[in-house]
Amino acid sequence: MNILHLDSGLFVEQSVSRKLSKQIVERIAGEADQVVYRDLVTDPVPHLDAETLLAEQQPLTQTLLDELFAADVVVIGAPMYNFTIPTQLKAWFDRVLKAGVTFKYTEQGLQGLLTGKKVYIASGRGGIYSEGAAAAMDHQESYLRNALGFIGITDVTVIRAEGVNLGEAPRQQALQAADEAIAELA
Repeated sequence: MNILHLDSGLFVEQSVSRKLSKQIVERIAGEADQVVYRDLVTDPVPHLDAETLLAEQQPLTQTLLDELFAADVVVIGAPMYNFTIPTQLKAWFDRVLKAGVTFKYTEQGLQGLLTGKKVYIASGRGGIYSEGAAAAMDHQESYLRNALGFIGITDVTVIRAEGVNLGEAPRQQALQAADEAIAELA
């Protein structure tokens, strides 16, 4: 199995999403599996500009696409910043959501071209956004599910630790719940 592991938490040492994504990879990877790791913070993908978008050959974009196409499983460490994903992760998506490559438009509508892949999202959140009034502000997990679905990836599991900035007890409860969810992964 080929695993693509992406991390985008800005706080490399303290990041909850990095901790969870690492645990997910350790849980699902076998000795014979290949893991490609991409740290989008320490080795950022430049933000998309017009020149890059229009370029016929773009080596970095091709490398990112090759990594994604080769992956059977993708693990994404994705913290919530200001109700959405980090710009570093958005820059990666801007490179891999590519018309004619990862999706196409047909007479029947949009068709994602990356079917048959599994994605695990390690989601870290300071507050509670999965329920109540704040749920309307969740543009993190909804964006990730929609962007992945757009390219044909619909088998998505979210491992979430939320409320980690609400005090020590809620933080520990959130981390324990995420640890238990990871332990249940096949």
